[in-house]
Amino acid sequence: MLFNSIPYLLFFLVVFWTFWALVRRPGAQRWLLLAASLFFYGFWNPAYLSLILGVTAVTWVCAARTRTDPARRRLYLTLGVGASLAVLAVFKYTGFALSSFEMLLGLFDASLPFSFAFARKIVLPVGISFYTFQSLSYLVDVYRGDLQPEPSPVRYALYVSFFPQLVAGPIVRATDFLPQLDAPRALTDDQAARGLSLIAIGLFKKIVIADYLAINLVDRVFDTPEMMSSPETLAGIYGYTLQIFCDFSAYSDIAIGSALLLGFTLPENFRAPFLAQNLSDFWRRWHISLSTWLRDYLYIPLGGSRCPAWRTQVNLGITMLLGGLWHGPAWTFVFWGFLHGAGLIVMRAVGWHRPATSWPSRILRTLATFHFVVFAFVFFRAGTFSGAVTVLRRAVDGPGGLMNLPWTVLLVLAVGFGLHGFPRAFTDRGVALFARLWSPAQAVLILAFAFFLQKVASTDVVPFIYFQF
Repeated sequence: MLFNSIPYLLFFLVVFWTFWALVRRPGAQRWLLLAASLFFYGFWNPAYLSLILGVTAVTWVCAARTRTDPARRRLYLTLGVGASLAVLAVFKYTGFALSSFEMLLGLFDASLPFSFAFARKIVLPVGISFYTFQSLSYLVDVYRGDLQPEPSPVRYALYVSFFPQLVAGPIVRATDFLPQLDAPRALTDDQAARGLSLIAIGLFKKIVIADYLAINLVDRVFDTPEMMSSPETLAGIYGYTLQIFCDFSAYSDIAIGSALLLGFTLPENFRAPFLAQNLSDFWRRWHISLSTWLRDYLYIPLGGSRCPAWRTQVNLGITMLLGGLWHGPAWTFVFWGFLHGAGLIVMRAVGWHRPATSWPSRILRTLATFHFVVFAFVFFRAGTFSGAVTVLRRAVDGPGGLMNLPWTVLLVLAVGFGLHGFPRAFTDRGVALFARLWSPAQAVLILAFAFFLQKVASTDVVPFIYFQF
C-alpha cells in the first residue's frame, strides 16, 4: 500500500474518520491505530507480521527485564539486541554474506560443495531496517535509564508499528512518541492545514519531480550508460541526486503530514541538505533521524570525538561503513558509506568542520560538498562497481550533444533544485493562509491539486526508493 496510491487514500480516510469519532475513548483510539498499522504492514505480505510482532515482543520483554532484574540487565540487553539484529541479518544480509564468501573462495579457485540457492530466494520484509532500529533505540534507552519501561504492550507495539512512518521512517524515538499517547487528542485548523500541506508537498515531490526524472532520465542513463552522451549522463547523475532527495523526503513529508492529521508529531527528517557547507553539516540535514541514531547509538558509544584524533577518525569510518551497509546488502552501498567516512575524515583534517568565515568560502564549501555527494550517489544508484565506473567515465569522455534531453526534463531539474532551498518562512505563510481559507475553498484547492497530479502522474504507481532498505 503506497502513499501515492488510491488504496492508501481510502485506507487513511477510514482510519482518520474512525479515529476522531473515538476522540473521547483514547484506549479505543490506540487499539484502532495498532490494528490499522498491522493491517497496513500486512497488506504487503501477512506472513511478515510475525517478524514485526516478534521483534516487538522480544525488545519489550528484554527492556523490562533490564530494570526488574539488575543482576542480569546486561544479559537481557544482549539478548534483545542480538535477537533483533539476527532477524535483520537473516532476512537482509544472508544472501549478501554468502555471495561475498563465494566470491572470496573464487579468488583461490575454490568453491562450496553445496548450493545456497535458498538464501537468494529470501524476500526482504518491507521496513525491517526502520522498525528494528526503533525497537533497538527503545531497548538501549531503557537500559541506560533514559526511559522508563513501557508497561503496556499495546502502547509499545503501536510505537514500533505506527503506520505513517513504519516503512521508511523517520526513525522515531520512544522518548518522543510514547508521551504523545497520553496527550489530549485535538486537531486544530493550523495542524490540519500543515498536515494537508505536507502531504501535498510530498506528493508533488514524488510524482512531479522524482517519478518524472526516474522514468524520463535517470533510469535510462544508469541502465544503458554506453548509449548516452556526456551531457545526458551528467544530467542523469545530477537527476538521481535530485530524484532520491525528492523521493525520500516526499515519503517523510507524507508520513509527518499523515501523523499530524492524527494528532501526532514526528521529527523532521530533511533540512535542505544540498545547501550544506561540509559533510558533517550534510548529515545534520539528510535523513536526520538515521544520522542522529547512528551518532547516539554507534558513534558516541565507540568513543565519538572524546578520544585521541586517530581514534575519532576510526569511529567516523566505522559509523559510516555500517551506515552504508544499513542501506542495503551490496558492496556499492558499503563503498558509498566508505566515501562519506573518508570525506568526513579529510574534512576534519583540513578544518572544514568549522564554520566558514566569509561568503566566498561558504559558497566554495557548499559547491564542493554538493558535488562530493553527487559523486558518491553514483555508487549508491549503480547496481555494480563496473556500472558506476561506466557512468562516471561516460560523463567525462562521452560524445557531446543533448540528444535525449527534452526541455521538460531540464525544466524539472531546474524547478527541483530551485525549490530545494526555498525559504521555510514562505512555506509557513502559505500554510497559514490555507488554514484561514473557508472550508469549501480549501476543498476546491485540494481537488484541483489532485486533478493536477492525476494529469502529470505516470501510468504506473512508482514505489518509493527507500522501501528496499
